[in-house]
Amino acid sequence: MTVDELRSKMADQKWRLNNLYHIINEEGQDVLFKMRPAQEDLYDHLWYRNLVLKARQEGFTTFIDILALDNALFSPNTRSQINAENLTKAADIFDAKVMYPYKNLPKELKEWCPIVQHSGGEVHFGNGSSIQVSVSARSGTFQFLHISEYGIVSAKFPGKAEEIMTGSIPAVPKSGFIFIESTAKGAVGPFYQLFKSAYDQHRRGEKLTPLDFRFHFYPWYRHPEYRLDAGTVEIPERLLSYFDEMYEKRGIALDEEQQAWYAKMEAKIGAKMWQEYPSYPEEAFKAAQDGAFFQREFIRIYQEKRITHVPVEPELPVYTSWDLGMNDMTTIWFWQFVGKEYRLIDYYQNSGERLAHYAGVLTKKGYKYGRHFAPHDIEVRELASGVSRRVAMREYGYELETVPCNKDFSGGIEAVREILQNCFFDKEACADGVAALETYHREWDDKLAVFRDAPVHDDSSHGADGFRTMAVAIKLKMIPELVKSERVPLVITGGLTRR
Repeated sequence: MTVDELRSKMADQKWRLNNLYHIINEEGQDVLFKMRPAQEDLYDHLWYRNLVLKARQEGFTTFIDILALDNALFSPNTRSQINAENLTKAADIFDAKVMYPYKNLPKELKEWCPIVQHSGGEVHFGNGSSIQVSVSARSGTFQFLHISEYGIVSAKFPGKAEEIMTGSIPAVPKSGFIFIESTAKGAVGPFYQLFKSAYDQHRRGEKLTPLDFRFHFYPWYRHPEYRLDAGTVEIPERLLSYFDEMYEKRGIALDEEQQAWYAKMEAKIGAKMWQEYPSYPEEAFKAAQDGAFFQREFIRIYQEKRITHVPVEPELPVYTSWDLGMNDMTTIWFWQFVGKEYRLIDYYQNSGERLAHYAGVLTKKGYKYGRHFAPHDIEVRELASGVSRRVAMREYGYELETVPCNKDFSGGIEAVREILQNCFFDKEACADGVAALETYHREWDDKLAVFRDAPVHDDSSHGADGFRTMAVAIKLKMIPELVKSERVPLVITGGLTRR
């Protein structure tokens, strides 16, 4: 190229991204970075704040960090911050995705924009720009922020996730750029809340402000390499039904090579496919939480399609089970017992309200109520009135019965697992409760790299505790009418009678 041609090319950022930077690829080889289709799509649809929900191995961390490097080199006085999930990942990102591409630039470019300071995961350039890679950032102002695998951080390190939300994100002015990219790790926590807000705005087609996150989704089937020879894999019937459902309900048409690849991967990692290789956004958050108490049960629930429309049987009583919060959330499950099935027909949650509000909710719903079950703190006296919550609810016309849920936590968890085998959930009315049950999970011990037995106290714990109230009440046979109806109707087959 002539000097004029080179000057023209260098003014085009997309050309620079595809022609200047070297990386180490998956095979450990030095290659010139070229944008993949998904990366180019993200670049072509950039917003000020970007939330990227993705399948694995799309290379978004590499792409966004090279974008940060290019921005630093060609936009003087730009401060860039990259947040990694842990110190090991931070060191790897700094070495492999910032310093390696820079060191392998043409020497003329390095002389034009030299490094003037380099230490401890931070590099400063001669044009006043800098890049820092760490696990969080609270001080100063950044024009470019990349938060990698925020879903994992939200699930395992809720304190760190909250620090990023309150410290790192506000450090970027509305004219700056933010990238949050991750696979999903359960339907709770800051990443899920960001996803829900951005996705809802996306579906409604709302006009975004510079402070809103634009939603970007990259499903597995858009990856050109995710395919196998069709004749090499036997696809089970349930997956064929899944592929048909994807086409009929979502318009996702998968060819035979894509179906073969999906079947092979699903045989290896099971329900982790939803998390690692989602086909549609909501699927990414289905029963994929590491350390979740009821992960296996919900995998089966989804496979058996027991989250569906659940009609109310008007002649049968509706039971409620509660988790009561003082300053926390109060949750109520509404359910019926039909044959051997526990049918969860409704769910309600709120916080900061007095008992009169929840009594009003029961009345407004207008169900034919059976009995109401609450944990031991129903005996706690209200400071304002001096009477217990049980007495207060009785004055509103509802008798709450105490369930001893606090005596045996592990027994309560097993009771939930037992009844989940026979549960059906209304897809719409119980959506928040289902999300809570799915993602109710153990604490993560970072030092020992294991999950503790104790649960994380977050948004999911209230709905899960309300459901545990129901399970323990059933386990303790506190509902005599259910015990009487446990006999399975007689079935006549081949002249033999069996129960």
